[in-house]
Amino acid sequence: MKMKNTANRDTAWYGARTASLAEFMTPERNEVLRRTVAMRTRYMTVLAENMFHGQNAAALIRHCEAFGIQEMHTVETLCRFDPNPDIARGTDQWVDVRRHSSTAGALAALRRDGYRIVATTPHREDVTPETFDVTRGPFALVFGTEHAGISDEVIAGADEFLRIPMCGMVESLNVSASAAILIYMLSERVRLTVGDWRMDEARQAEVLYRWMMSSVKDAKGILARKFGNLP
Repeated sequence: MKMKNTANRDTAWYGARTASLAEFMTPERNEVLRRTVAMRTRYMTVLAENMFHGQNAAALIRHCEAFGIQEMHTVETLCRFDPNPDIARGTDQWVDVRRHSSTAGALAALRRDGYRIVATTPHREDVTPETFDVTRGPFALVFGTEHAGISDEVIAGADEFLRIPMCGMVESLNVSASAAILIYMLSERVRLTVGDWRMDEARQAEVLYRWMMSSVKDAKGILARKFGNLP
């Protein structure tokens, strides 16, 4: 969702405005939005490096939305991250996508935000979804291109490598299937074992405000009439 940066506003500011917007939606819809934002996490995130198939990009966003990952990242040096709308089916409006112009820039930004870089690959004997330590701190799962996988730059910069064990003839799954398995398993383990996995109150309030702004017709006009124009 493309909206003004509202990160510096406090929870009271958001609360007053979301309460006003709630009057213009059904109680059931309001409850769904509030319940969903309460289950969102930024403890784990996803980085897609040069994913060029629109159906895989859309599937990745759907996986993040389904399993409560609020933010994902993309590197687009070779191709634009362009989710197929028929597959995304609107889920991209609920997930924040941060786009990066280079792999180095993406990894640096994630590290500044306190994330461990966890590269997904079938070619390294490091950890599996069952043995990966989710309690050691926030982490970013990196998925590479559909054919070549993660880049050498990611391999050089990764803190850990994560693989899905296979017991059949195939060596690996496609990126969409791998992402679904890993995002589900690790997000579930995070919620069961990490105490502070939820977004903090201020971030929840900010995300809920943006969701309501995109859900209520003429939301800006409604708020302007009550509070004045948005700064």
